[in-house]
Amino acid sequence: MEIIALRWDDFDLERGTVFIRMGKGSKDRMVPIGARALKYCEKYLYDVRPSLDLIGDTSFFLTSLGEAFTPNRMTQLVRNAIDAADIGKSGSCHMLRHSCATLMLENGADIRFIQQLLGHASMNTTQIYTHVSIQKLKAVHTLTHPAKLHGQEDGDLIDDGDHTSL
Repeated sequence: MEIIALRWDDFDLERGTVFIRMGKGSKDRMVPIGARALKYCEKYLYDVRPSLDLIGDTSFFLTSLGEAFTPNRMTQLVRNAIDAADIGKSGSCHMLRHSCATLMLENGADIRFIQQLLGHASMNTTQIYTHVSIQKLKAVHTLTHPAKLHGQEDGDLIDDGDHTSL
């Protein structure tokens, strides 16, 4: 819904931000947009969108018929793109949002920034992404645990003669 609601004037090309109107919790927020994504949006805005905008629509993204996207049409478009990418997962717009947040968290982003980016009012809503990144936590644990650092191989048992405890 946030993508569908974007207007062409919500993009601040100089600051590299996008204004999200009435996003999660019906609140407005400003979010950053990466330089590469911004370049594609700028190219679309100036090179593609003018040929689609037949009626002066303020929506940023327009269908090939020059109309604003409906939720169902946007979902189907994204679902088709994910299927065509053949990544072994299915999903739609929410999967992209979820994947972005999870990967940012796994790459070191503070969960409070993820909360703000997603527009969550409560940290409880955002904390679902910490559960998803348990695989990353397990990998870090395996690589950095003191037993690993002291030469113990994964899964090796130490025979210290005391078989009364684990």
